[in-house]
Amino acid sequence: MTTFDLRRRFAAEALGTGLLVATVVGSGIMAETLTPDMGLALLGNTLATGAMLVVLITILGPISGAHFNPAVSLMFCLNRTLAARDLPAYLVAQVVGGIAGTVAAHLMFALPVLEIATKLRAGPAQWFSEAVATFGLVAVILAGLRFEQRAVPWLVGLYIAAAYWFTASTSFANPAVAVARSLTNTFSGIRPVDLPGFVVAELFGALIGLALMGWLLRPETVQQSSH
Repeated sequence: MTTFDLRRRFAAEALGTGLLVATVVGSGIMAETLTPDMGLALLGNTLATGAMLVVLITILGPISGAHFNPAVSLMFCLNRTLAARDLPAYLVAQVVGGIAGTVAAHLMFALPVLEIATKLRAGPAQWFSEAVATFGLVAVILAGLRFEQRAVPWLVGLYIAAAYWFTASTSFANPAVAVARSLTNTFSGIRPVDLPGFVVAELFGALIGLALMGWLLRPETVQQSSH
């Protein structure tokens, strides 16, 4: 199995998060431009994001693990899959890459390089939605790695596509993506003042997911009979 040094893993995480955010923001701008129907716009945003996740996890997973998400990196650090010394680099790569993705989307659509979002996304229902969305994401990743590792890109892409529609928050499930989306005043934006509630809810959901799946997936110990 090929191993990659931290610099290349950093680059993979930044690139993957950047392309993910460019897809989320760019497809939202395109959808909003093409149709006034909010449901149809969300559908376009959903399909593009789910498809891009499958691609990015498939091609970058072997390099960095394809976290693209501080909550996922924290989860892997806590279960000792990611070394604690590497966690800060992953977090920086994800946040910087995500902001670069917003910049790229804006430049492609001739918008200001960065904007401050004004879209209201706050309240208990939104926070609970983010906790549920991130809990589910962690559960899907851990169970997928345990039982069907090759299917993980599809599992994550399909889960996020579904979560766009069954959560009131449209499933950010990712602190780095939330930060990047606070810098676009378009379809996918979120007010900076609403970020803390989202980030706390996402991290809480990830921790609950890690705890529950750790119990569910723990192998049974077979006791030997003394007779």
